Amino acid sequence: MKTPGTTDQFDVLIIGAGIMGATAAGLLATLEPWRIGVLEALEVVGTESSNGWNNAGTGHAGLCEFNYTPAAADGSIDPADALVIHEQFLVSAQYWAHLAARGRLGAPTDFIRSVPHCSFARGRWTEVLRTRHAELSAHRLFDSMEYTHDPETLRQWLPLMFQGREATDDVAATRSMRGTDVDYGSLTSRLMADATAAGVDLQLETRVRGISRDPETENWRIRAQGANGDRELTATYVFVAAGGGTLPLLQTARLPETAAIGGFPISGLFLRTDNAELIKQHRAKVYGHPADGEPAISVPHLDLRVLDGREYLMFGPFGAFSPRFLKRGRLLDLARSVTRGNLATLLSAARTNLDLVRYLVSQILTTPAQRLKALRVFVPHARAEDWKLVKAGQRVQVIKRVDGAGAIAGFGTEVVLTGDRSLAALLGASPGASASVGLVLDLLKRSFPERYPAWLAALRTDMPDLGSELNADPAALARVREQVGGHLRLDW
Repeated sequence: MKTPGTTDQFDVLIIGAGIMGATAAGLLATLEPWRIGVLEALEVVGTESSNGWNNAGTGHAGLCEFNYTPAAADGSIDPADALVIHEQFLVSAQYWAHLAARGRLGAPTDFIRSVPHCSFARGRWTEVLRTRHAELSAHRLFDSMEYTHDPETLRQWLPLMFQGREATDDVAATRSMRGTDVDYGSLTSRLMADATAAGVDLQLETRVRGISRDPETENWRIRAQGANGDRELTATYVFVAAGGGTLPLLQTARLPETAAIGGFPISGLFLRTDNAELIKQHRAKVYGHPADGEPAISVPHLDLRVLDGREYLMFGPFGAFSPRFLKRGRLLDLARSVTRGNLATLLSAARTNLDLVRYLVSQILTTPAQRLKALRVFVPHARAEDWKLVKAGQRVQVIKRVDGAGAIAGFGTEVVLTGDRSLAALLGASPGASASVGLVLDLLKRSFPERYPAWLAALRTDMPDLGSELNADPAALARVREQVGGHLRLDW
C-alpha cells in the first residue's frame, strides 16, 4: 500500500467505532505503518451494541448457554460450537491481557471481572443439562464445570433463586468459576484510546452516507457527512464494522456478495434492579433454556452486572420491535433495506420461520404481569416494585438464502469479503464482542493472506500461544489461563 498524500486518503478506513472497529484499528496500527482512519457517526465510541446497557455483558465462552450445544432428537449433545466459542473468547482474553500487562488498558477490573457462569434447567431439560455437562466436561476447556441437582448445593450456589423455593426434583444447574462479566463499552473506549495513541485517525460525528468504487484507481470512495458538511474520503481497504448499520452501507456499494441478504431488527427489554439485598444473594450469570415451543432466541438469563462501578441484576431479554437498525437509527431503516435483490429472501424467511414470527409478536404484546411471572421462574419471590423495565440495544438478524430458502441466522457472525479482498464487513451478533479479536484476526487473514503469517509471528512475540488449539494442548491452555487470569486479575 502506498502512503496517502492528503488527510482524506487512507490505506485502511474503518467504519464504526464499536468493539470490532476499535479492535481492528488497534491491531493494524501495531502491525503496519499504514494510515488508518476510523469514522464514527456518534459523538463518542462504543455507544451502540458495545455499550454496557445494550448487551448482557457475558464473556460468552460456551460455559452456560444452551444455544451453543444443540440437542439432537436422540438426546445427544454436539459440543462443537461451544468449543469454538470458548477458544475464540480465550483469543480475545489473550489480547486484552497482553495490552493490560503493558498498561495500555488501564485497570482491568474497570472492564472485566470474574463472575460464575451457570446453566439452569427444569423438567425434561434437566436430562439435557446432565448430558451437556458430561459431554463438555470431558474436554479440557470445560474440565472444571460442576453439575448438581442437590437442593442444598443449589441454595449455596444461587441463594436468590433457591432459598425458599418449593422443593422439587425437576431442577438442576451447572457452574463454571471461569466465567466473566465484561463492560464492553468501557473496553471499547480503552481499545480506541490505545489505537489513537498509535496514530489511528478517529473522526467522530462523521456519518457515512455511501460507499462506491472509483473506476479509475479501484480505490473505495466513502461519502460522509460531518460537522463541516459533506466530504469524500478514499481508501485502499475498507472494513465496515457498523453493527446494525452495516447492511445498509453495504447496499449502497451494490456488492453482488450482499445483494440477496436482508436484515430484520430485534430490540430487547430487560428487568433491572439495584436492590442491594437482592444483589448480595445473586453473584452469577445464570442462563436458562427456551420454554417448550419457543425458539432458541428466547433464552432467559439472570445476570450480575457491574457498570460504572455499580452492581445490578438484569433479567431478560423480552423481545420488542423497532424498525430502526440502530438504537439511534432511523424509523425507515427496515423499509429502506428491502430491495429487489433481497425481497424474495425476506418473504421466504417469513414463510419458513412462522414460529419465530409468532414468538416475536407475542413478546411485543407481553404485559408487566407476564414479565413478572417469567422472572419468578428464576426468582420465586420477586416483587414488581424492585424491578424496572429498561430497553437494551438493537440487533439486526441476518436473513440469507440457505439451500434455496430464506433463513434467519440467529447466532454467529457473517463475514462479507469482496472478490479482490479490498472490502470486508461483519454482520450478526452473538457471540459478537466476546469473539471480537478472533473474528478480526480471521478477517485480516482472509483479507491479507500474504501478510498474515508475518503478522501472526509478530503477535506471538508477546502472545506465544495465539492461534494454538488450546483444547488439544494442555500446556498451552495452562499458560494462557495463567496469563489471562494474572494480567486481567481474574479468579482463575
